[in-house]
Amino acid sequence: MKQPDKFSMRTETQEGRCIVYMGGELDLESAAQMRAAMAPLVELTDRELVLNLRDLEYIDSTGIGILVSVVKARHANEAPFTVEAIPPGIRKLFDMTGITPFLITSQQT
Repeated sequence: MKQPDKFSMRTETQEGRCIVYMGGELDLESAAQMRAAMAPLVELTDRELVLNLRDLEYIDSTGIGILVSVVKARHANEAPFTVEAIPPGIRKLFDMTGITPFLITSQQT
């Protein structure tokens, strides 16, 4: 039986942007790790916060809830927020839950 991939996060700061690369599985077990890592980044309102999901293999309702809370916090602070490189299976889930329009900017396809 295949061992589930653990969740991973890596942050890269560029001029005007903070990019968070996520990989593995974002679920109830890894939610606290993501919440703790994202809290200070959400407050960096002087730069765009970008989540790169290229290596994310799975997300459950807990992970989606965290994304929604990040969207709300960034919107309340009038701070830019983008999600990029969404894998097709995860994009389908975002579409089904209705959150896609809040995560994707007009520059993305």
